[in-house]
Amino acid sequence: MTDYRMNILVCGGTGCRSSEGATLYDELVSLLADKGLEKEIQVVSTGCFGFCEKGPVVKILPDNTFYVQVQAADAREIIEEHIIKGRKVEHLLYTAPETGKKVSDSKHMDFYKKQVRIALRNCGFINPENIDEYVAREGYAAMAKCLGEMTPEQVIKEIKKAGLRGRGGAGFPTGTKWELTRKSEADQKYVVCNADEGDPGAFMDRSILEGDPHSVIEAMSICGYCIGADKGLVYIRAEYPLAIKRLKIALEQARNYGLLGENVLDTGFNFDIELRYGAGAFVCGEETALIHSMEGKRGEPTFKPPFPAEKGYLGKPTNVNNVETYANIPPIINKGSKWFSGIGTEKSKGTKVFALAGKINNVGLIEVPMGTTLREVIYDIGGGIKGGKEFKAVQTGGPSGGCLTKNFLDTPIDYESLTEAGSMMGSGGMIVMDEDDCMVSIAKFYLEFTLDESCGKCNPCRIGNKRLWEILDKISKGNGTKEDLNRLKLLSNVVKDASLCGLGQTSPNPILSTMDNFWDEYLAHVEDKRCPAGQCKAMMQYVIDPNKCTGCTLCSRICPVAAIEGERKKPHEIDPEKCIKCGACMEKCKFEAISVA
Repeated sequence: MTDYRMNILVCGGTGCRSSEGATLYDELVSLLADKGLEKEIQVVSTGCFGFCEKGPVVKILPDNTFYVQVQAADAREIIEEHIIKGRKVEHLLYTAPETGKKVSDSKHMDFYKKQVRIALRNCGFINPENIDEYVAREGYAAMAKCLGEMTPEQVIKEIKKAGLRGRGGAGFPTGTKWELTRKSEADQKYVVCNADEGDPGAFMDRSILEGDPHSVIEAMSICGYCIGADKGLVYIRAEYPLAIKRLKIALEQARNYGLLGENVLDTGFNFDIELRYGAGAFVCGEETALIHSMEGKRGEPTFKPPFPAEKGYLGKPTNVNNVETYANIPPIINKGSKWFSGIGTEKSKGTKVFALAGKINNVGLIEVPMGTTLREVIYDIGGGIKGGKEFKAVQTGGPSGGCLTKNFLDTPIDYESLTEAGSMMGSGGMIVMDEDDCMVSIAKFYLEFTLDESCGKCNPCRIGNKRLWEILDKISKGNGTKEDLNRLKLLSNVVKDASLCGLGQTSPNPILSTMDNFWDEYLAHVEDKRCPAGQCKAMMQYVIDPNKCTGCTLCSRICPVAAIEGERKKPHEIDPEKCIKCGACMEKCKFEAISVA
């Protein structure tokens, strides 16, 4: 980048690309060429900046100007005003909601102030399809240091001293896992990257692969050196076309530079990586199921031990870590274990990447030090709840986690604290809910997901979750009883204790956590036959207030099933037998005469 007078960084992550970010990039390149500035000004398509709520994002270097919600039509103004005349385009700058003032530098935005980007260090800054830009940011320096200055045992010791734990959900110490695989004797070993990210609303690993694929390649090579493996496999879901494309480009570039393949950096170390594609099965995020899928078998988990470190892919010792875990390895080697372990809490070191989604103002990808509280994430970084509504709960850990109420907002985000609160870290999905969300429906939604994703191998998961869903469905339709609530809790604990793998063992968590924290809401469904949030359609009834209805006939005209009757200029009535509860009438009524009983 130093050869150019200025650089225009355009977010090239999937989110911004879906908002025509690629068209914006092309327009900027075209306009610079038209003005003869292509040799002075470089346009770079980067990975995700993280501030997805305000995408497409454009950043100008070296003055660090941050433009939000930029469209292709704005490209000409950016070139003519900012690039040529040196004047910032005010209407494209971020507006701080608390002050109403424009903020031009991302360092001064609340969304970024409390973030510490380690795994995401290069996302939004380099061109992920250009290995030279990665190398310029200390890329492959960690691998060179390991191969040239450290023994495998020394590298593993450094990772253990750093306190890095697996970021895929379980939180097992990474260095210990590498050490166990190294100690397993075999003629062939494998390094596996789990990029099968299946949590609803999660996009952490995808964004790292899209924005910084070389960091994962470098880390896998270091792991191969440590455990004595010469083959690596990235198991990635086929639904990630952009990540796959950029990973393929990065692998080819690394081979061309002598950083992958035979005799890496003339050290005698051999290591190469292949891609293996998953079909999107959530259960294949479990390491033994993932390995079976890569072997061409049905993606089902198996009893452990033996662990993959002893007997994994093709029966050989295999180390499995997820994308985010690997992304932390190069900076630990470059900066030292003391630096990394100085971030976070006593038992949870470093940072954690989260995909912040749901009823929150600043949807996006964030990375915060372990120990940051849920309140800081939701209100300081996330900007609070959309529409000024009341916070109700946050689901951490995806479908395997739990719903935490406002009583837990000051809980530090670390493995132990979240587990103690009744949830879990998981891989990093964080979905925020407001006062309009029904917790029975939320529990049913997550259970429906795990029910669909169950491999069906063990009875507690295959049959037990089906029975749990049926009970929740019965409750949400107003047919539940108090005995159903007792049965729901009992069966949830049975499924949790008796299932074979993590999917089944954690699938009842959303039920148990919502029952613990929102018991009154469950009681309202079974005793009062009422959904307090007004979300369970079977319990809803639209009514017209005769004192407010003017008989304008608008509601009857838009009703798709002719469920509303009445004479013109006289109060109308809704036939509950015909009503499909679509809400169109209430949405269109100008007199607020229609409500949900």
